[in-house]
Amino acid sequence: MKFLRVIRFDQSDDKVFERAAAAGEWAVPGAFEFVGITERELTGKMRQAFANGFLALPSFGRSTFVTIGQIADNDIERLAQLLADNFMLRFGAPGYGEAIAAAREEIDFVLEMCAPKPVNTCFTVRRILTEAGDFREEYREISPPGLEKPHTRIWDMIDDGT
Repeated sequence: MKFLRVIRFDQSDDKVFERAAAAGEWAVPGAFEFVGITERELTGKMRQAFANGFLALPSFGRSTFVTIGQIADNDIERLAQLLADNFMLRFGAPGYGEAIAAAREEIDFVLEMCAPKPVNTCFTVRRILTEAGDFREEYREISPPGLEKPHTRIWDMIDDGT
């Protein structure tokens, strides 16, 4: 199975997010953290987390970039339980049944997103808050090099006999 994993190209996430994710952590979009948020509440590092951050597990830090990696079945279940506990503690889920259902929905979304893509495909996310108070997410895919022919050939190799 394939799942999103945090990748760090530099230390910029340490500066733009309240808590930056560590490289190698599993990740989900994590937009549920922003349900019901208003434009007025979106300031500073919270705005950056809303606009461009994936949520890492288990740290609950944020990451600008994620990549697809291989994951074991037992890790999927562990992530679902971790998310469900988070829904209970931080978001007041009415019961564990509702919390685990919401966690599995988030996990299933990631599994479905990753399934047709090759390992090492990178993603970024862009979220915008609409005037109606809900938000839209767009995912940008950055494919690993070598999967297709270059757009244009810039030189030829010619054997000059030396």
